Amino acid sequence: MSAVPLTAAAGSFEISPWSQHHLARVEQALSQWVGVDAPAGLGDAMRYAVLDGGKRLRPLLVLAAYEAVCSGAPGEAAPAVGAAMGDAALRAAMDDAALRAACAVELIHAYSLVHDDMPCMDNDILRRGKPTVHVRFGEAQALLAGDALQAFAFELLTPDATLIPAATQAALCRLLARAAGSAGMAGGQAIDLASVGVALNEEQLRQMHRLKTGALLQGSVLMGAACGPAPAAARDALSDYGAAMGLAFQVVDDILDVVADSATLGKTAGKDAAADKPTYVSLLGLARAQAHAQELLGQAQSALARSGLADTRALAALAEMVVSRSH
Repeated sequence: MSAVPLTAAAGSFEISPWSQHHLARVEQALSQWVGVDAPAGLGDAMRYAVLDGGKRLRPLLVLAAYEAVCSGAPGEAAPAVGAAMGDAALRAAMDDAALRAACAVELIHAYSLVHDDMPCMDNDILRRGKPTVHVRFGEAQALLAGDALQAFAFELLTPDATLIPAATQAALCRLLARAAGSAGMAGGQAIDLASVGVALNEEQLRQMHRLKTGALLQGSVLMGAACGPAPAAARDALSDYGAAMGLAFQVVDDILDVVADSATLGKTAGKDAAADKPTYVSLLGLARAQAHAQELLGQAQSALARSGLADTRALAALAEMVVSRSH
C-alpha cells in the first residue's frame, strides 16, 4: 500500500481527486483482507456487506485527520511521522496503521448496518441499493457475518510482525471499542429502540445521535490523529470537529429521510416516520433542521481553525460534503 500523501500547505484543494485516491486504497485493502478463508459461506456474506458500496466517509475521516496532524503548525515544516519518530520504516508502519484504522472503522460501520437491518432491529430489506444481508443470506448468516466483521476490525489493528508501536495499537483499539460500544454506537441504538413513539426533547435527541451516529465519526477522526504526531490541543480541536460532524451527519440523514426517495438514498426512505421514531425533522421542522445542519458545519469549521494544524483542507471539504450531500 502506498503512503498517504500530504496535501500542500497552500493553494487550492480539490476533494474529488483526493478522495478518489484514498478510496481506491481503502477498497483495495478491504478486498484483500475481508472474508479471506472464512468457512461455510461466511466470507461471502462478509464481503457482500462491505465491498462495492457506501460512501466510505469514516475511512476518509481517518486518513484526512492523519494527514492533518502530519502537516504540523502553520509556518513550520511538516513534521513527517518518520522524522518525528526516527526512520522511514517507522513512517511506513504508521502509514499502514492509518490505512488499517480506516478499514477497521469501516468494518465496524458495516457490521452495525448488517445487525441494524435485521428483523429484530429495523427490519429493513434495502441497503446501499441492494438487498440487505439477511435477505440475501438468511438471518443466521447475517448475524454471524456482523459478528465476524466486528472481530476482524480489531484483528486488523493488531497485525503480526509490525513496527507499529504497541501503544498506538492499543490506543486505536480503545478508541474504536469505545466508539462502537455502550458508550457509543451500541448505546445510541439502544436509546433509539427505546424511543419509538416517545416524545424526546432536543437535548435527549442530540444525546441519542451523539452516541448512535456521532461517536463512530468522531472516533474515526481521533483514530487518524492517533497515528501521527498531534499535540493535545490539536487533538482536542479535532475531537470537537468530529463531534460536530457526527451530529451534522445525522441531522442531514433525518432531512434526507423526508425529502429523498429510496432510489436516491439506496435504502428505504421515510422509514423513521413510518416507525414513529423521533428525528430532527419531527422535532424541529424541516427548515429549522436544515439551519441546524449549517450551524453544526460552522462549529466544525471553527474547530479546525483553532486546531493549530497547517493543512486541514481535506477535513474541511469532508464537512462541506456531509452537509451538502443528497444521499
